[in-house]
Amino acid sequence: MRQRVRSAWLFLAPMLLVLAAIAGWPLVRTVYFSFTDASLSDLEARQWVGFANYFSVLHLPSGRTIYDGLLVDPVWWGAVWNTVRFTVVSVSCETVLGMIVALVLNAEFAGRGIVRAAILIPWAIPTIVSAKMWQWMLNDQFGIINVVLLNLGLIDGKIAWTASADTAMVAVLIVDIWKTTPFMALLILAALQMLPGEIIEVAKLDGANSWQIFWRVTLPLIRRAVMVAVIFRALDALRIFDLIYVLTPNNVHTKSMSVFARENLFEFDKFAYGSAASTLLFLILALLTISYIRIGRISLDGGR
Repeated sequence: MRQRVRSAWLFLAPMLLVLAAIAGWPLVRTVYFSFTDASLSDLEARQWVGFANYFSVLHLPSGRTIYDGLLVDPVWWGAVWNTVRFTVVSVSCETVLGMIVALVLNAEFAGRGIVRAAILIPWAIPTIVSAKMWQWMLNDQFGIINVVLLNLGLIDGKIAWTASADTAMVAVLIVDIWKTTPFMALLILAALQMLPGEIIEVAKLDGANSWQIFWRVTLPLIRRAVMVAVIFRALDALRIFDLIYVLTPNNVHTKSMSVFARENLFEFDKFAYGSAASTLLFLILALLTISYIRIGRISLDGGR
């Protein structure tokens, strides 16, 4: 047994070393910089400031007390709210739509292979390309979306989808759901393909209808795969950057945690403050992932 464990660690060692070099060391450096006053213009002149980037109390000579730092920054908490809202809505819609698409693609029909390949095209398109394509389609002056909606009588006038505070997040969600639903469908379809057909046939012989088969047979058997798909998609959504940065630049109503961190790291020359934001983003991702896995295990193991 010890020999097998030792062999396993030997096989994993190269991967762990590469992971430590490309992920672990940058993460450690980012956490370290978050406790300094580092500036991008001169990283070597940094000074240790402790938790000042996260939270600090300033007592002015006038007797007034000012609270400063990331934890009391309304812009940061607005970015957190935008990211959480985006993640919950997008992942929920993509999971439901992905499940529907996967069930359709799992059925037997003519041309199924072509449809399976075609459904993956939105996911295969690079995010930057998708964002620019949809930016033109959603343009208030030249975009085809407004033209179609006007011709159908669904809107009274042209809408600035990516600029308006009421529609900017909706536009981002539409593009993300369009692009990433095929990814969820692919993962769920892979789980459906692994199901033994005999179980479905037995359920049909017992008189179960399509809904009962899905709810009581199919879904419990693929729940673990769906949970993994949701974890991967949620992690990706929580660190959303490129889509928002291209589609709705400088829009406070869609600014995500990653966009906030990038702005402070490079645009505002507040490298330490941006490092603190990046560190909090990592902690949020880690805690949510661990919590979701733990809740999933309790649910999937029948209450244990």
